[in-house]
Amino acid sequence: MRGIDDQTGALFSYLSPEALVPADHPLRPIRVLVNQALARLSPTFDKLYPASGRASIAPEKLLRALLLQALFLVCVRSGN
Repeated sequence: MRGIDDQTGALFSYLSPEALVPADHPLRPIRVLVNQALARLSPTFDKLYPASGRASIAPEKLLRALLLQALFLVCVRSGN
């Protein structure tokens, strides 16, 4: 069963991630594009997961995490 892509911003912190990331941070426009792409892929994800069973981690969360890791690695290797 496919997990839900809930955003739990304040679950483990008193400050939301939105408050911690500056408004002009380059990841903000990338996040918008990624969320739009993942929304278009949502019907495909639905077809890949059975209707019953234990809920998985939402594939959108996993893909966002992998992208963030890749972008961080590029940033670290470039010295920024």
